[in-house]
Amino acid sequence: MIFSILAFFAVCISVCIKDRKKSLYVQSLNCLFEAIYDFIINAFTGAILSIVNLIRTFIFIQKEKINNILYFIVLLIFESIIIINCIITWNGFISLTVTIGSMIRSYCLWQSNMKLVRISAITTGVLYGSYYLYYKSWFLVLGYMILLIIGIIQVCKNDIKVTKK
Repeated sequence: MIFSILAFFAVCISVCIKDRKKSLYVQSLNCLFEAIYDFIINAFTGAILSIVNLIRTFIFIQKEKINNILYFIVLLIFESIIIINCIITWNGFISLTVTIGSMIRSYCLWQSNMKLVRISAITTGVLYGSYYLYYKSWFLVLGYMILLIIGIIQVCKNDIKVTKK
């Protein structure tokens, strides 16, 4: 239970941070805590994805040091690993929720635009929330629903321009 609580706080905090690199460091903590928790509850698709996402996040932190073509190849490699993981750990259609969520999140974190990171909080909230609902992990269901709300608030606050008449 403690790892689900830590994962929840880390993912919520990562969305609220405006600096991409700092956000990714906190996101990596979420990946670590979630991997441990997923192994404990036997949610193996999510557990493997969390480890892959941890490695991915550390590589994405180094974006400035990586050639653009190589950086694109890294994204393709991680997206491929996510798909292969889904096939190997297939547990029915529920495996698609975290697979699709992870693919969207990978693409958004791969970009330098924090707006996409905030938007991915919305898709992650819905898709990962559904995954943990299936596994009856109520704290993470609540956590991802809160992440969904935080993502919506952060997108509205930071990315939607309201024009005054």
